[in-house]
Amino acid sequence: MTMHQIRNIAIIAHVDHGKTTLVDQLLRQSGTFRENEKVAERVMDNNDIERERGITILAKNCAVTWQGTHINIVDTPGHADFGGEVERALSMVDGVVLLIDAQEGPMPQTRFVTKKALALGLKPIVVVNKVDKPGSRPDYVINAAFELFDKLGATEEQLDFPVVYASGLNGWASLTEGDAGEAWGTDMQPLFETILRHVPAHQGDPAAPLQLQISSLDYSTYVGRIGVGRVNSGTLKPGMDVLVCEGTPEEGGKTFKGRVNQVLTFEGLNRVMAESAGPGDIVLVNGIEDLGIGVTLTSVDNPQPLPMLKVDEPTLTMNFCVNTSPLAGREGKFVTSRQIWDRLQKELQSNVALRVKESGEDGIFEVSGRGELHLTILLENMRREGYELAVSKPRVVFHMVDGERHEPIELVTVDVEDQHQGGVMQALGERKGELVNMETDGRGRVRLEYRIPARGLIGFSNEFLNLTRGTGLISNIFDSWEPYKGEIAGRKNGVLISMDDGEIFTYALGKLDDRGRMFVKPGDQVYEGMIVGIHSRDNDLVVNATRTKQLTNFRVSGKEDAIKITPPIDLTLEYAVEFIDDDELVEITPKTIRVRKRFLKEHERKRASREAA
Repeated sequence: MTMHQIRNIAIIAHVDHGKTTLVDQLLRQSGTFRENEKVAERVMDNNDIERERGITILAKNCAVTWQGTHINIVDTPGHADFGGEVERALSMVDGVVLLIDAQEGPMPQTRFVTKKALALGLKPIVVVNKVDKPGSRPDYVINAAFELFDKLGATEEQLDFPVVYASGLNGWASLTEGDAGEAWGTDMQPLFETILRHVPAHQGDPAAPLQLQISSLDYSTYVGRIGVGRVNSGTLKPGMDVLVCEGTPEEGGKTFKGRVNQVLTFEGLNRVMAESAGPGDIVLVNGIEDLGIGVTLTSVDNPQPLPMLKVDEPTLTMNFCVNTSPLAGREGKFVTSRQIWDRLQKELQSNVALRVKESGEDGIFEVSGRGELHLTILLENMRREGYELAVSKPRVVFHMVDGERHEPIELVTVDVEDQHQGGVMQALGERKGELVNMETDGRGRVRLEYRIPARGLIGFSNEFLNLTRGTGLISNIFDSWEPYKGEIAGRKNGVLISMDDGEIFTYALGKLDDRGRMFVKPGDQVYEGMIVGIHSRDNDLVVNATRTKQLTNFRVSGKEDAIKITPPIDLTLEYAVEFIDDDELVEITPKTIRVRKRFLKEHERKRASREAA
């Protein structure tokens, strides 16, 4: 395949602006699937959690052929927490398709991915998606995109971006805005033509020394570790001896020799064997067991290593520790500190934005990531694999700058109905938020932009859903490091703590119903120190959750009152991690999520609070 017949693009956008749906249409309309083939929606989201939540977590590769040109497509995540995936994906491509929702316009993650793309010198194609939606405003979106590019220091060439109007869901694109049903397109041809016209073919010499940087990893039980990356220059063939370099000589990384077993390329969603691969080809290679992300496969005789991939540092950290509760080991297959440590080390091989280190305490590991979602997705994967562990409240990572403590500041965008604006502004103000912009759309909604310490957002999403009755949209992105902003008030309510081990009975819950909302239901097992509910007041209260009714021979005339209890709060992993305080832990097993006090005995908790004071 000649170089001019290859194009490499990444689809980038804010979360839920339609990246994966658009890729579906590109695959369908390029003839990738047979006419009678049954294909799932969002076919690129092939991970269970991605399908359940409707989000993309891992960057995925596929390829289509259009008019004789092989187009490699990388579908990237939209959440800021998975920014490490976006940064890696952009290292493999020569152009980006920037999707922007025709109603929402540029959002925080749009800013993040655009900044990364512009810094790499990539020229974006702006696709205004969902233009057939009621309330769409394409002119506003294009002007806002131009202003965003200008603020981010785009070059003249980058500012002169082509615009395509599209509906990914309905499978059409158009180069003119038009009115409904008038100038709208019938298929994706205008987008394909724009990609071929504006995305440059990769420039590289097939006769030069090999240079291939590994951008992501996969694993197969048959061939072991698989590296994915773009051939920058040279030619790669199966059975070829290569030098594996961890960065340039100046970076001081180690080098070792290896032999490539197979070379595969993408065709549609499939991987096919290739006899050779040249500049611009995105390939999969196997046979080298110690491959890592960012390493360069290069010529043994004339090595040309590339610098290691750089990704932004984590802003949030949590303690992962062995589960020590009285119910430990009943549901999980992997429960020891060594098993948890090995699993975290395995995750580090492909999750570049994660950091793991041992703490001073036995069986406790400090795990740092980009945000709550980044870490809770890892925990959800671990519990599904059979791991059992306990985790602490998330804490932000502080940096020391000239002897002063600096903390991460997030840029938050909030879309709410006018009637909820006051409550949201008050809540963000209490969390040290600073209002930087406010816009109304004239249709009963307002957009607020805040700069707020990352600490202030921990535990805020549930409060935000309650404040906006589920109608609000919130998104955030890391902005900068700034001096510590002072204390932020924590959880307003105390908790109800079980005083005993045993089984929950309806009678006990009936007696506790006016004390607060419960996390447990009749039949659940509890233990001393386990949190069974939220107290209606601001103090912690030790309660008897295993109390049973004393049976006597004495009966009153008439029917006894039926015990009425309020349905319990559904304790999800995300809710539990946001809910807990500094002296509490979330106990995670394959079947159950529980919350507990770090010290289970009441006298131990009192002693710890005295020492802390």
